[in-house]
Amino acid sequence: MDHDRQNQLIVEQFTAQAEPFAAYAPHSDEDAMRLVREAAGIGPEDVVLDVACGPGLVACDFARYAKRVTGVDITPGMIDQARKLQASRGLANVDWRVSDVSRLPFEDAAFTVVFSRYAFHHLLEPSDVLREMARVCRPGGRVVVVDVYSQDPKQGAAYDAVEKLRDPSHTKALSLDDFAALYESAGLAMEAPKFYGLDVKLDDLLQASDPEPGADDEVRRIFRADLGVDRLGVNARVIDGEIWFTFPIVVMVGRRP
Repeated sequence: MDHDRQNQLIVEQFTAQAEPFAAYAPHSDEDAMRLVREAAGIGPEDVVLDVACGPGLVACDFARYAKRVTGVDITPGMIDQARKLQASRGLANVDWRVSDVSRLPFEDAAFTVVFSRYAFHHLLEPSDVLREMARVCRPGGRVVVVDVYSQDPKQGAAYDAVEKLRDPSHTKALSLDDFAALYESAGLAMEAPKFYGLDVKLDDLLQASDPEPGADDEVRRIFRADLGVDRLGVNARVIDGEIWFTFPIVVMVGRRP
């Protein structure tokens, strides 16, 4: 698949998902948001860029603590949701841009913190995006990526297969070694990663997604078959008759020398 086709898939998926994605409660989990905010070291002098910002959930949270925040996303429908959220919270220190994140429309060293959450598994060339993030980060600043990760190739392949059914714009859950190599190639000095789990109910997630017709039933079948097996690496389990699972999330922080 080429870059333009992948971007088209992302825009199609997240135009359809814009409203349910913005309203999906786990994306605004306060404990996870606080962990990420503290890991990124957001403070009153920071000028922050949120890359692939989606409906602005993180950008608007950071804006309560930072000097200024800019959100950039390729999907206009997501930026529309972000503007609504900004207005609802009365935030004056946030602005938005629609752009391909592999070619960020900003000057070199424009931001003290450059951040991205839950986006790298949609990228065909994550190294290009991370290099762009490093380029627009000031020397001494922080480049932060938060995303799902794979534990080994076999688990990663099984997870990727079911995620592509749920969301055709998914490409690959990177491993911790993959992330470390990306940071090294971008010239960033990595800190020790932090981890958390994002607990979700499968049916709620499917309702907030836009799978191909019939794919949701196949996703449910795969998850039922994984109960007590954990081939997917997400601890699928039944709670009150419903399938729940946990996205394994890593928080990677690197400093630009």
